Amino acid sequence: MESSRTVDSGGGRRQATRQKLYEAAVTLIAEQGFSATTVDEIAERAGVAKGTVYYNFASKSVLFEELLRHGVGLLTASLREAAEGTARDGGSKVDALDAMIRAGLVFIDRYPAFTQLYVAELWRTNRAWQSTLMVVRQEAVAVVENVLRDGIANGELSDEIDTPLTASALVGMVLVAALDWQAFQPERSLDDVHSALSRLLQGRVGGDGLGHK
Repeated sequence: MESSRTVDSGGGRRQATRQKLYEAAVTLIAEQGFSATTVDEIAERAGVAKGTVYYNFASKSVLFEELLRHGVGLLTASLREAAEGTARDGGSKVDALDAMIRAGLVFIDRYPAFTQLYVAELWRTNRAWQSTLMVVRQEAVAVVENVLRDGIANGELSDEIDTPLTASALVGMVLVAALDWQAFQPERSLDDVHSALSRLLQGRVGGDGLGHK
């Protein structure tokens, strides 16, 4: 998975290697599962020596934990950039939520294997990285919560909105809808899927259901 920042010449080589390992790990684990994937396979897929994996990560579990942190971090950054871009353009908070829905769909379209792994891991409770996953998940949801709170504060959205639950629901809606789109309706365009979710957003948050007073 690529970083959203350009890799500089200083610590760039190690970061580039980590990104190659992330990409190899996410592809292999999506194909055959975490337990069945070996460090040797990750190294071979990334085109590096096995020792390089352990130089960058203490174990396969640490690699996967950092992969989750890295991937959700990129998603969080894309959501935040969408909200901030809408604010700079003078858009409403509902516009910002809509922009974040599109940003989420773009991210999932770009990283489908990671998204599948992320959603699957959310429902597991016996993983060493569970606490890390909950933290990074909350960071992504918090971006949506902040927009909802700002919309409530300025009177654009109803103060009856359950902010934490609504934010989680919006993130979950994008994740599940996007995975369904890719698995069962791949002929649909990103614009088409975004349009459908946008109408749902406008009706439930921006409309009479949960939106304006």
